[in-house]
Amino acid sequence: MAAMPNVVVILADDQGWGDLGQHGNRDLSTPAIDSLAKQGACFDRFFVQPVCAPTRAEFLTGRFFSRTGVRGVSTGEERINPDERTLADVLKKAGYATAAFGKWHNGSQPPYHPNDRGFDEFTGFTSGHWGNYFDPWLEHNGALFRAKGYITDYLTDQAMAFVKKQGEKPFFCYLAYCTPHSPMQVPDRFYDKFATKHLEMEYGGFPGKEAHTRAALAMVENMDWNVGRVLRLLDELGKSDNTIVVYFSDNGPNGPRWNGGMRGIKGSVQEGGVRVPCLMRWPGRIRAGTTIREVAGAVDLLPTIAAAAGATVDSKQPLDGVNLLSLLQGKPSVMPARFLMTIQGHGKRMNWSVRSQDFRWEKGGGLFDPVRDPMQRENLATRHPEIVKQMSDFADAYLADVASGLEKDNRPFTVGYGPVTWLPARDGNGHGGVRRSGGAPNCSFFTRWTKPSDSIDWHVEVGAAGRFEVILHYTCPVKDVGSVIELEFERVKLQTRITEPHDPPPYGMENDRSARGGAESFVKDFRPMSMGEIDLPAGDGMLTLRAMEIPGASVAEVRWLELRRVGNSQ
Repeated sequence: MAAMPNVVVILADDQGWGDLGQHGNRDLSTPAIDSLAKQGACFDRFFVQPVCAPTRAEFLTGRFFSRTGVRGVSTGEERINPDERTLADVLKKAGYATAAFGKWHNGSQPPYHPNDRGFDEFTGFTSGHWGNYFDPWLEHNGALFRAKGYITDYLTDQAMAFVKKQGEKPFFCYLAYCTPHSPMQVPDRFYDKFATKHLEMEYGGFPGKEAHTRAALAMVENMDWNVGRVLRLLDELGKSDNTIVVYFSDNGPNGPRWNGGMRGIKGSVQEGGVRVPCLMRWPGRIRAGTTIREVAGAVDLLPTIAAAAGATVDSKQPLDGVNLLSLLQGKPSVMPARFLMTIQGHGKRMNWSVRSQDFRWEKGGGLFDPVRDPMQRENLATRHPEIVKQMSDFADAYLADVASGLEKDNRPFTVGYGPVTWLPARDGNGHGGVRRSGGAPNCSFFTRWTKPSDSIDWHVEVGAAGRFEVILHYTCPVKDVGSVIELEFERVKLQTRITEPHDPPPYGMENDRSARGGAESFVKDFRPMSMGEIDLPAGDGMLTLRAMEIPGASVAEVRWLELRRVGNSQ
């Protein structure tokens, strides 16, 4: 019996279809990533969702994201329901060592954390944005630490160490890069090539965005260098022939870049927002130079990889994805005619489109042939009414089927389901004058906490009553030291005084190659302070932080509450 194949899945963040030499971009060089297509298969029409977390949920579960609990990208909407099985669950049960490195973005607190979703090891961050890529704060299996070096290089180092450690045991290594997502930061040795380079491809005429484009291309070349390191390690260990390597991206490009003339970028349900690179190599099993022209998507990766590994997928949640292994191996196979649904947003602001093999049907009544007309200029709806009806009927039925999964997310954040629970500012709410440090919640912290009427709270569910040490991660200048703060949950209260100053400068912006917008917060180094211990009853309620005394101009800035279970309630 052949040995179970190792599996390496590399996921780029905001890399467009056009950000590869393989696809015709002459402004950058991606030999390592391109080699996966030359030595294996290239999916010509591979589709994902318009933004990060929904795509990741589809890859991990093999199910349309709107069935999995995921609704968006932040404030809890990114969480995969605990009863969903993941690819890591499937492979771990089959005997694989499993590890994830990088951007998780499908839940932070247990049981949503990657260590609770089938991964033995996790190093990275669980948020959707990160504010600084040099010497970043990351976590390892729930413990915060300061990494050294550029984030993509560091994550690759850790993934390679994991691969080396496995010996003959089969492994699943999920390497989820956070680039070329902003902030647009990249080491000099990659950026210098692009700083003054003449870009010959057509970038759509976005005046003032050239620096963003140059940085994105440099970040892609850095990823390619790191992919090359992983592939060389597999060669050195003699594991290349028995390792499936998959490379894809989570959505279209995050800015003005050449993208094959397609309409739309990240966040759009149009072709350019959801058609991405996907390459797969498995020497001896997938013929070199294979092109898959049938439409495929992130939902197909779980059933395909599981089939290649000989792993059983339990039937508790039916898959939406299709096993593409026969197609990849050139065996006789009949792909079912199917539609792939793309959704972005909520309620009246929700946008959607449906993709078949030949057409794209969009909310509002547009039918397009994106192969012949990538800019979607010619509406073919009146010419093909029967196709419009088929795709429209599918969209109506699908949206009705998953309606509850598209409603506002009211799930509380879970506390006490593991030894440590992190409650970031991202998952809380500021009241009164309290504001976030950035426009997007993801990597922000709370600031402008100045009045007794101000408060910060988290909607939580304490799974089991217990005693917890509460650790506040804060900043406070010398002149404002002395505030008395109180934490309350269901009439149980804990008070302490901030007695030590900690006033570090903000940083991150000095590494930016183009000015960041309001999405990514800058970062600070926050100080942990134990507030003491509190007995939390089981149940659902608001965990509220407020100030009882404010001797200075402000109370503190807050990045995290850390709750460590220390025993049963007294």
